[in-house]
Amino acid sequence: MEELDGEPTVTLIPGVNSKKNQMYFDWGPGEMLVCETSFNKKEKSEMVPSCPFIYIIRKDVDVYSQILRKLFNESHGIFLGLQRIDEELTGKSRKSQLVRVSKNYRSVIRACMEEMHQVAIAAKDPANGRQFSSQVSILSAMELIWNLCEILFIEVAPAGPLLLHLLDWVRLHVCEVDSLSADVLGSENPSKHDSFWNLVTILVLQGRLDEARQMLSKEADASPASAGICRIMGDLMRTMPILSPGNTQTLTELELKWQHWHEECERYLQDSTFATSPHLESLLKIMLGDEAALLEQKELLSNWYHFLVTRLLYSNPTVKPIDLHYYAQSSLDLFLGGESSPEPLDNILLAAFEFDIHQVIKECSIALSNWWFVAHLTDLLDHCKLLQSHNLYFGSNMREFLLLEYASGLFAHPSLWQLGVDYFDYCPELGRVSLELHIERIPLNTEQKALKVLRICEQRQMTEQVRSICKILAMKAVRNNRLGSALSWSIRAKDAAFATLVSDRFLRDYCERGCFSDLDLIDNLGPAMMLSDRLTFLGKYREFHRMYGEKRFADAASLLLSLMTSRIAPRSFWMTLLTDALPLLEQKQTYELMRCLEDLTSRRPVHGESDTEQLQDDDIETTKVEMLRLSLARNLARAIIREGSLEGS
Repeated sequence: MEELDGEPTVTLIPGVNSKKNQMYFDWGPGEMLVCETSFNKKEKSEMVPSCPFIYIIRKDVDVYSQILRKLFNESHGIFLGLQRIDEELTGKSRKSQLVRVSKNYRSVIRACMEEMHQVAIAAKDPANGRQFSSQVSILSAMELIWNLCEILFIEVAPAGPLLLHLLDWVRLHVCEVDSLSADVLGSENPSKHDSFWNLVTILVLQGRLDEARQMLSKEADASPASAGICRIMGDLMRTMPILSPGNTQTLTELELKWQHWHEECERYLQDSTFATSPHLESLLKIMLGDEAALLEQKELLSNWYHFLVTRLLYSNPTVKPIDLHYYAQSSLDLFLGGESSPEPLDNILLAAFEFDIHQVIKECSIALSNWWFVAHLTDLLDHCKLLQSHNLYFGSNMREFLLLEYASGLFAHPSLWQLGVDYFDYCPELGRVSLELHIERIPLNTEQKALKVLRICEQRQMTEQVRSICKILAMKAVRNNRLGSALSWSIRAKDAAFATLVSDRFLRDYCERGCFSDLDLIDNLGPAMMLSDRLTFLGKYREFHRMYGEKRFADAASLLLSLMTSRIAPRSFWMTLLTDALPLLEQKQTYELMRCLEDLTSRRPVHGESDTEQLQDDDIETTKVEMLRLSLARNLARAIIREGSLEGS
């Protein structure tokens, strides 16, 4: 059974007494609407809410930060590159690529952190400055955790090199020593500076022994009386065995050399060589790994994981990865000393030292304010084949679940949603379904944005979403009286009913104005005109006008007659067609049109057309019918006479 998390953080709504009044809420894709209701079981007389506001509670507020947007954008490219790493790569080549990807992620975090730090310094409003400083601390913690995970899970450093990586880790994240060094060395007499011995001590605590020796040489130059013991301490620092990256010695050789060096340090301590200098004696105890001496430097160590690495450096430099958890737990207990409880960051680092990847991810998910960190770290660890056995009980693995959560948060932003599409693409189980649900909720504020969404849907063969978007755009175009655009979108949506509606609008406009709009579109309908009968009629009727303009009267007459006899023309338009046909007709065609006229006046429905589409019986229409009947009769008479004259000759 899954371990239950602690109680979630309570979010207080300003002006609302949730103990007295009931709340109404409604979930959205990335936010929640909350308001107070007037419903109250105990006090029925009080029907007016005390807080008449509607609040929007956002799940992922970090997506609205301008600086963090750079983090999201830059990491998106790294994420896509990671998905394309060749699965056939194995061994060192694959490992080196994964380490490079991890370093790229960390460089993006650090760049955002530095930019946020500059903004915090420049902030004029103290509240904004505190907010930015808090964000800097969060980014720093994220980079600290990621770096440790890189060392333990991706580099998988063995005993020996492991400590070198941990030293670099501490030096990178405990960087106050650099500014302190600049202050001391910038003074007229560095060895007399108030912070001189603090600086030397910090350098020793971080294993920067070469720099510590240089500082001691300044003390020796300034104080000839202590030059001898400074030289002895410098020699101890110089001869301390450390496994360097290019060194070929084995761990056994290193351990033997270190043991001899350690014994030499012990002799100097027993002989009270440094008794005349408490500072140098304190340094010697630190180099012997004396826990009491290390704990005396709590202020300079600043945190327990710095204490841990220093303790390992001077007591067990060849520590094995499997033993880290023991040293980590004991270092945390010693450093806190029961005076305070571990912070969330402490628990995360402790879980990492215990090689409990899932606990690291879980603790980070609870502690951090967005899903960016856990989603990308989990994805990277999954590519390292470290999460293959961990499936969640609700349908997908941990990697996919976290990527889905992160992508969902991106879709709450008006522009970052485009990044979320790619994250959904790389979720094989639930990614497509999630994308379909989220993409339908994107507000299509502009046609440019709608085209972006449409292109994404078409690339992924999301037929229903394509049809839905096209119908929405077609409706907007009709409301704005842009009939050409509306017809184009309805054709793209393959929506026969809407294409019929727009075609009717075109024909109505023609009747009112006597000409067609958007001729280029109608002239180039092509096979699309077969989408509906009304659209076919619109295209063919426009073709009739073109033939008429080109003086191809016989072809125009045949086309017009076929439109009438095929019954695809709307009944309300028949009178216009009959009028168009009069100058063009032969005897046989006249018979057909006379039959159409009789159908029109008989009021019999044709092909299921409703009564509202039938001809209105008024004086004007009656006059038109009589004039058409007379014209058709005259035309028929002329045609009979002409045919009779031809036969007689």
